[in-house]
Amino acid sequence: MNEEMRTFGYLCPACGKPVMGARSVFALEASDAEIACSCGKSVLRTDFDGEKYKIYVPCGICGETHVASCTVERVTRGATALGCAKTKQFCCFIGPEGTVEKNLRELEILAEKEKRQEGAPAPETFLDNVIMYEVLSELKEIAARKDGITCACGSCQYGMEIRRSAVDLVCRTCGAKLRIPAATDRDLDDLCCHLKLVIPGEKT
Repeated sequence: MNEEMRTFGYLCPACGKPVMGARSVFALEASDAEIACSCGKSVLRTDFDGEKYKIYVPCGICGETHVASCTVERVTRGATALGCAKTKQFCCFIGPEGTVEKNLRELEILAEKEKRQEGAPAPETFLDNVIMYEVLSELKEIAARKDGITCACGSCQYGMEIRRSAVDLVCRTCGAKLRIPAATDRDLDDLCCHLKLVIPGEKT
């Protein structure tokens, strides 16, 4: 008779790779288990006190380590998932190998999408990310001043259109535009010289 095996799976918060490891039910009850990532920077640990398991899970979603208390049945039978305390997303799976592998693959895709949404646009979005962020920051400061950004038509209502190497200020009243280059250090220096900006609209 084959020993019943339980597979543990989580995403490594250090390298982002899925980590899987199998242990027999007998081994889980006999001693604490460790499932380590090949990068050497994260380890899932189990601690059994004879009644319940404490599972220490490195979380690939929020980067912290969560501690879950599970009954023997939850760990040794069927399939179960442990959640991230911060995001409420599942961050660890326990069960048959195929089930764990499938859920872990889906978690890897979810984590990658969340990382993309969290940060700034992808590197190729702007000609120079740093300059663009500095320009947007400077525009925010100018806009915060009294009549910092206005249009020659007399309107103070405007919108921003962010392009690959420039930001267009667009008057919401007359539609006139003022292009602010945002690709080089000189573009940033030129913008910093302005206390106020006037969109060249048609005067009424």
